[in-house]
Amino acid sequence: MMKAFILAAGKGTRMMPLTSNTPKPLLPVAGKPILQHTIDILEDRLDEIIILVGWQAKRLKDELHSKKAELRYVRQDELLGTADAVNNARKYIDDDFICMNGDVIISENTLHDFIDYFKKEDSCVMSLAEVEDPSSFGVVIKEGGVVKDILEKPEEPPSNMVNAGLYGFTKEIFDAIDETEKSPRGEYEITDSLKILMDESTLRGFDIEKNNWFEMSRPWDLLSTNKYMLSNGFIEEKREGKIEDGVHLEGFVRVEKDAHIKQGAYIKGPVYIGEGADIGPNCLVRAHTYIGKNCKVGNAVEVKNSIIMENTNVPHHNYVGDSVLGRDCNLGSGTKVANLRLDEKNIIVTHRGEKVDTGRRKLGVIMGDRVKTGINSMMNTGTIIGEGTFIGPGALANGEIGEESKIQ
Repeated sequence: MMKAFILAAGKGTRMMPLTSNTPKPLLPVAGKPILQHTIDILEDRLDEIIILVGWQAKRLKDELHSKKAELRYVRQDELLGTADAVNNARKYIDDDFICMNGDVIISENTLHDFIDYFKKEDSCVMSLAEVEDPSSFGVVIKEGGVVKDILEKPEEPPSNMVNAGLYGFTKEIFDAIDETEKSPRGEYEITDSLKILMDESTLRGFDIEKNNWFEMSRPWDLLSTNKYMLSNGFIEEKREGKIEDGVHLEGFVRVEKDAHIKQGAYIKGPVYIGEGADIGPNCLVRAHTYIGKNCKVGNAVEVKNSIIMENTNVPHHNYVGDSVLGRDCNLGSGTKVANLRLDEKNIIVTHRGEKVDTGRRKLGVIMGDRVKTGINSMMNTGTIIGEGTFIGPGALANGEIGEESKIQ
């Protein structure tokens, strides 16, 4: 049976501060780590999934699992580019194989259709997706189902079709990699290998329909992906744990084992509540919210369209909207997050020193791990807070705040 080779060795720096401690493929969305969604789909069609790991390899091994397929891990210590990453498959694969980035999510039907299409072809296949702004992607030119050119991050893109990071490779790809030279940035790029392949053979394109491919480049992309997946049946509904009398559950609400939802909690789905989470009493959890394992959402708290990662406490008198909170954080009583500009224009953030238009009218805080806030502290729209930071009582957090900072 065909094998899969998944690229998961990178550091995911564009997702900082969320990836300060956590590999990007382990960031949670719609109830699971990003890469776990892919494994759960691939295991129905493939009997072995090989995962290329590097930074935080042990965590990937510990937190990923498969009920049906064998998971094998291959370590890449030196990051020399995507072509070099794919070349690591050479020792472990002796036939056609599926290759994909470990930080994208593709719907079950689409991924299965891609595998079926590739099996029928006698050539390599790359997946294509249409995006609104292709300037930060590899833009693809296709004629009659055949890929003719790939333009890496062009200033004036000739189309909106981009490389979606899912490939079907024959052994021809290794010959093309052998001919690939270093790019101007000093790496061996898989797009250069694909261009060599196009000159010597045929590279077919497989179009992915809208809302079946999710590429998360920046931290706030998790919110839109989480929203769509919770709203469109990507995970099944179940209600375990303890749900007290006087709890109102509306719409899709998934409650994992050992979660405890207390009297007076009002939860309007779609919402995911993780294992061991403690919800209530007397709180409001609004649509498109992910609450992770062992989190606390307590009395007089409102959470809306947010991702709260495991072991984080939002315990009392808090508002958190359109935000991503990392692991092991604690909000003091009265901490509030602003998520809408007074002029209602798009939220502009400073991310890794660069001004970025998020394209979102609502965005609260992106918070790294182990952040603690004092009572009545405030966070302005689009604030990004590095791990281990303290926000003092009554303080205003604004802009981009480095790790281990103290804001008074």
